[in-house]
Amino acid sequence: MITIHMALSSLMKKMSAPTIRDFYKERGVLVTGGTGFMGKVLIEKLLYAIPDIGNIYVLMRPKRGKSVAQRIDDMQRLPLFDRLRNERPSALKKIKPIQGDVLFEDFGLSVLEIENLSKEVSIVFHFAATLKLEAPLKDNVNMNTSGTVRALNVARRLKKLAIFVHLSTAFCYPDYEILEERLHAPPVKPENVMKLIEWLDDKQLALLTPSLLGPHPNCYTFSKRLAESIVEQAYEELPVVIARPSIVCPALTDPVPGWIDSLNGPVGVMLGAGKGVIRTMLCDGSLYAQVIPVDTAINAIIAIGMLEATKKEKSELIPVYNVNIGHQKPTTWGDVLQVAKDYGRKHPVNWPLWYPNGDITTNVMVHELRRIFYHLVPAYCIDFILFLLGQKGILVRIQDRISQGLKVLQYFTMRPWSFPCPNYDGIKDKLNDEENIIFRTDLTKDDRQTYMENCVEGGRVYCLKEDPKKVYINVYYHNFLYVLDWIVKILFWLLIFSFLASWFEPLRDVLSYGGPIVQNLPFLGSAVFKESA
Repeated sequence: MITIHMALSSLMKKMSAPTIRDFYKERGVLVTGGTGFMGKVLIEKLLYAIPDIGNIYVLMRPKRGKSVAQRIDDMQRLPLFDRLRNERPSALKKIKPIQGDVLFEDFGLSVLEIENLSKEVSIVFHFAATLKLEAPLKDNVNMNTSGTVRALNVARRLKKLAIFVHLSTAFCYPDYEILEERLHAPPVKPENVMKLIEWLDDKQLALLTPSLLGPHPNCYTFSKRLAESIVEQAYEELPVVIARPSIVCPALTDPVPGWIDSLNGPVGVMLGAGKGVIRTMLCDGSLYAQVIPVDTAINAIIAIGMLEATKKEKSELIPVYNVNIGHQKPTTWGDVLQVAKDYGRKHPVNWPLWYPNGDITTNVMVHELRRIFYHLVPAYCIDFILFLLGQKGILVRIQDRISQGLKVLQYFTMRPWSFPCPNYDGIKDKLNDEENIIFRTDLTKDDRQTYMENCVEGGRVYCLKEDPKKVYINVYYHNFLYVLDWIVKILFWLLIFSFLASWFEPLRDVLSYGGPIVQNLPFLGSAVFKESA
């Protein structure tokens, strides 16, 4: 009886609780970073899942000679918006571009523009950030930390503000083995760092950066940690919440399985390996991959906005959500690599540079040797051939970029990460059954292998622009490279062996006793005894 009563009580509570669609109905939304990977998925999901939502104002800047209107048109033509164009084309009219930039005070908007926003906007999603992990301190702090200050200043002028959702990262506390859903003090005051980037030039900042970063592997995680502290300070006067996604990967289902728009992160490594240009990486295959599909992360963030805005009592500490599903479906980096290898061999990408047969290791020396022989030597050889043909070499430059990217990523794949997620896991218990389907955050029953295969396929289709129907052609070329790879390996080791035989006298004497036998073996006789004769 007690169990039945508790179940009925929980059901009644769910039915009486505010719903996501009711909360967002006719509300205006302001999105910074709306043209980024997560920003685009957020806009599409809001328009598709909440037909009665108000206008969505997207802060944008002209780029590469295109106006904000042209950029919005280009964005709406992406496959990401196919279902909206086909089913609810009128919803796209609710996307309102605003020319501005988080690098400027008040986003560079006029007083009148902010007043107009204030009349309509009640929800702010602050997604704008630079994701270049290797970028210098000034760029990261100016965008990620100072940009957050500017976004909060604009939010203060929105009279109807119900919630300000700040997008952070689950990796902004590398000095903690377990990152709970709470904040920790930054190593330095954000205000001091923001003043430093104004006062010092790039050379001075470069000298000072290592001492400022402390345990942080790069300026990105450091600047995002400072930004969290800025948001915490604003909690006394503004309704704010922090969402910390882990590594964001291609879509699970919405709007299409495998949707992705860049090769950053694990998918870039998978496809780089499939192209034969990445053949080694420092990575502990036994560690769990802390990743989350982009649509799952967006579902959670939309729900978080509603849940925190409709809370009856304000909590003492700023609400924080670790947006991560690594604990729901534990998957190791070794599992990811194996699925990518198996799928890549059945469905190879177009014209790989070499047979894709890379591997991971935790041994730095082994990794460096592989990098020299598998990355650098082939790159220099091919660029030299291109030089002889009067062409400009590109492989060495590509490998330099790959090495920089891997160096940044390897920090996250060589140590364990633990993100307890009670707030995130509790989202599903606060939504009704219908909205738990529409805004799904629980992936315990999903097939991880199918998802990872869709990730590879999504990268192939949406980033490399390849036609999946032509995979059968790739298979023939893939088989040719397999044979060629073995021939080169055999010749390489025969060359090494013959060099050792000619240089190492005891080995040469042993081989000389078996001369008649060895000379009758193909390749080996000619390779060894021509040197030792």
